[in-house]
Amino acid sequence: MSVMRGAEPFLLPGSGQGVLLVHGFTGSPAEMKLLGEYLHGLGYTVLGVRLCGHGTHVRDMNPTTWPYWYGAVEDGYHLLKGLCKEISVIGLSMGGLLSLKLSVEYPVAKVAALSAPIYLYERRLPLLPIYRLFRNYIPKKRKRFADIDPLYSVGYDHTPLKSLESLLAFIKHVDKLLPLVNVPAFVAQSRIEHTVRPESASHIYDRIASVDKQLCWLEKSGHIITLDVERQQLFEELKQFLEK
Repeated sequence: MSVMRGAEPFLLPGSGQGVLLVHGFTGSPAEMKLLGEYLHGLGYTVLGVRLCGHGTHVRDMNPTTWPYWYGAVEDGYHLLKGLCKEISVIGLSMGGLLSLKLSVEYPVAKVAALSAPIYLYERRLPLLPIYRLFRNYIPKKRKRFADIDPLYSVGYDHTPLKSLESLLAFIKHVDKLLPLVNVPAFVAQSRIEHTVRPESASHIYDRIASVDKQLCWLEKSGHIITLDVERQQLFEELKQFLEK
């Protein structure tokens, strides 16, 4: 099993303030690296984890389910805990859900969920049991970003259907945990993306119990907001959130 070029986990040593970065479903640590480099430039120790089954070949992902993905986040947390006094966690898409769960179950200073799914646009979901009868994967389009190196957007161009079923179960699992989230929280989403419905962000924001919470809307970006045209605005908002 070889890791795709650009999909490696990364550790950027800095201060005793740590930030754990968690990528999304079928993605890789690459989609979090620009944010990681930005936060490292501010002095943070940053760890970008690679979730099980990701960043190699899509066939490696098909046998994995959400407990495997969450286990990788737990491993990253424990590694970072050995280096830092305090840890905040930021996750993109499914990584946002994993981050919210982590904030309930471990001592986390702050949590940020970016483009985290509760409601999806995917119209084929009701047909998933039928698709699963005769195929293991369905193709997906990965957006290309003209102004950044392709190594920052490494991921799969197919979705493993067994793993997708587990993601849907995980969404329901985390939705039940949202009232237990009580650390300072940052929720961000684009209003115009076509993967996660924008009411997902409002739902998460309304359901979490955090007194200190912030909802950030972007107006021009797609689903991968860590790489899209408003990424600098997002990074600056996250900087303010982490520093306050």
